Amino acid sequence: MIINEIPASETWAIRHKVMWPDMPLEFVQLKEDYLGIHFGLYNEFKLVAIVSCFEGNEEMQFRKLATLTEEQGKGNATVLMDYILQQAKNRGVKRIWCNARVNKKSFYEKLGLRDTRITFFKSGQEFTIMELRF
Repeated sequence: MIINEIPASETWAIRHKVMWPDMPLEFVQLKEDYLGIHFGLYNEFKLVAIVSCFEGNEEMQFRKLATLTEEQGKGNATVLMDYILQQAKNRGVKRIWCNARVNKKSFYEKLGLRDTRITFFKSGQEFTIMELRF
């Protein structure tokens, strides 16, 4: 496995396919993408998992963590998140957080994030804010 910084445009296909396949591609293209740092995890030269990070005020939000369906359950997202968490620590971030789909909450809890119990709905999905403070 190799993790590299990638352009935002390289995240869009996986975001679309995995997270919002019934929506137009533009739905997964964030207007803030140009402000973020985007990472991709490669398995044998194939991009299989992505995440986008946005930093400011000693905080980092990660968004759009996604792994190709056929590559899920193999530890790819865990490896990518471990990398992101270490990057946050190295950069002096005090809090890392995300808007997690409620049905994926247990994944983030295994990584040490806690549920703030602040929830909301977007496009028919329920989300909760998960965070880790350093």
